[in-house]
Amino acid sequence: MNTMLDKGASASDVSDKIKEILFAKSAEKIDATKPDVAAKLFDDQPEVETETEIEVETDDGAETESEE
Repeated sequence: MNTMLDKGASASDVSDKIKEILFAKSAEKIDATKPDVAAKLFDDQPEVETETEIEVETDDGAETESEE
């Protein structure tokens, strides 16, 4: 990239080259982490179903309405 500056390249050319380099670096990092992320996301662990118990408190001294 220093050679671009030494040769008098335009600012847009330098900017494009920087973007190209950064894109290549990030693409390499993404490709390296894809297998790990996919393994964690789509891991074939069996799903465990849990039953939740709902406790209902009853008040033995509660008044109940009766139809008369």
